[in-house]
Amino acid sequence: MSAIRECAVISIDKLTRRYGTTVALEDVSLHIQRGEVVGLLGPNGAGKTTMMKVLTGFLEPTSGDVSIDGINVLTDRMRAQHQIGYLPELAPLYPEMLVQDYLLMMAGLRGMDTKAAQEAVLDAVEKTGLSKRMVQSISTLSKGFRQRVGLAQAILHRPAVLILDEPTTGLDPTQIRGIRQLLRDLSRGSTVLLSTHILQEVEAVCDRVVVLMAGRLVADAPLADLTRSRAVQVSLAEDTTGVVERLSSLGKVSRNGRDNRLPGFELWTVDTDSPAQASVEIARMSAQAGWGMAAVGPVSRSLDQVFKELQEQQSQ
Repeated sequence: MSAIRECAVISIDKLTRRYGTTVALEDVSLHIQRGEVVGLLGPNGAGKTTMMKVLTGFLEPTSGDVSIDGINVLTDRMRAQHQIGYLPELAPLYPEMLVQDYLLMMAGLRGMDTKAAQEAVLDAVEKTGLSKRMVQSISTLSKGFRQRVGLAQAILHRPAVLILDEPTTGLDPTQIRGIRQLLRDLSRGSTVLLSTHILQEVEAVCDRVVVLMAGRLVADAPLADLTRSRAVQVSLAEDTTGVVERLSSLGKVSRNGRDNRLPGFELWTVDTDSPAQASVEIARMSAQAGWGMAAVGPVSRSLDQVFKELQEQQSQ
């Protein structure tokens, strides 16, 4: 774990934050590596906003340590903040300003001289697809383009870490697709921590998922691992005999009724520790027994199913 901590771009160790007697975060440890796109999930009141405020230096923890790209946020806050690009749910925009004037102002607030600011703005608008909107008033932009302006200000200084809070809330499907592609492109140069209530958002752009519930870290895993199921599903011709007897050697067998996709076939499920290996074995059994098999393979779970399971576990 020490090696993982040392090379982490975002490092959180035993973080606790209380508001009076209310515990918002309790003993949370998390280490995110360079180039990762991590989805931060949790119901309202789970501690997501508190974590982001601590990470960005706007809130001090009750206890624990937090660092950004090796810089301690508690003891060297300004230097740590320089490594962060932050987009809150409501982007800090001035609607009466032109896009280029707003971004130049933000670059100046970042301490850039005139030449560096101009170069940074040109680079940011190219990455965010705003080149044709430079001399347009922010108030005349669609919500999707205003979000792009917010992202542009967040990446002006080429930060090591991007922290984004609900970046696609209220956008239409076309705008959402554009922002998702933009986030994938931006992740090539920065580590991204994305907080959202939209599970499809995480499935579309994230390769790792972190789940907070009631201030505690209840899940932290690659998306593929988190959604991987123990189940294998096989579609067999109706009235196939000997199914339970043969498949029981691989795991718990259940009959799920007719396969609505294929008339004359039934679905069976096997709960097993090795879904991929079991799929191969079921295909071999089917060939040996002469079963009429239409399909076999592991069953994937949606992130929504995983989230509901975690909530049920926490309520027990």
